[in-house]
Amino acid sequence: MPVMDVLGSAISVDEDGFLEDPDVWSEALAEAIAKMEDVDVLTEDHWKVVNYLRDYYKQFGIAPMIRKLCKDTGFQLKTIYELFPSGPAKGACKIAGLPKPTGCV
Repeated sequence: MPVMDVLGSAISVDEDGFLEDPDVWSEALAEAIAKMEDVDVLTEDHWKVVNYLRDYYKQFGIAPMIRKLCKDTGFQLKTIYELFPSGPAKGACKIAGLPKPTGCV
């Protein structure tokens, strides 16, 4: 099992860098992962997406479909990609501490 050294702690991740245990997630960890995903600063808009993803995952046990993410956050898909250059599935879900979404390449 791969391990990522973040904030002085060894964090278990899968082969693509997604957290193995979403419960180890913290805002500080999200900020560290964001830098690895080429997001220098998490703005209020970033946090709106991250918190939505975490809440949805806690409720349903999976990441939302991209259309649902856009509808519920009010962001167009273009804006999501501007916020998370590696995409909503790879970048946003990884920063939110979710497991790798199904269908994510």
